[in-house]
Amino acid sequence: MTETRQTAVPTIQIENDRVIVTEWKFPPGAETTWHTHEYDYVVVPQTSGKLLIESESGKNISDLTVGQSYTRPKGVKHNVINSNEYEFVFIEIELK
Repeated sequence: MTETRQTAVPTIQIENDRVIVTEWKFPPGAETTWHTHEYDYVVVPQTSGKLLIESESGKNISDLTVGQSYTRPKGVKHNVINSNEYEFVFIEIELK
């Protein structure tokens, strides 16, 4: 049986020839759905908590802390799921 989750809500704040800045809001249990980034990107957590990251190589839990940014390269297929019982928010900055 396939689990059905609510989809996280992306709001593009800036898009120009250099960057795409998106605010992601995840209700409890919500997911991005499977996707692959076309650009390297930076994530800036606005909430502290745990996100479940599903990738083709498996699943892992990421502990994120408000204001502690991290970066990832383009090209990795993955799904991000809010593992908290509260809304989780982060800002994603894609570098064109």
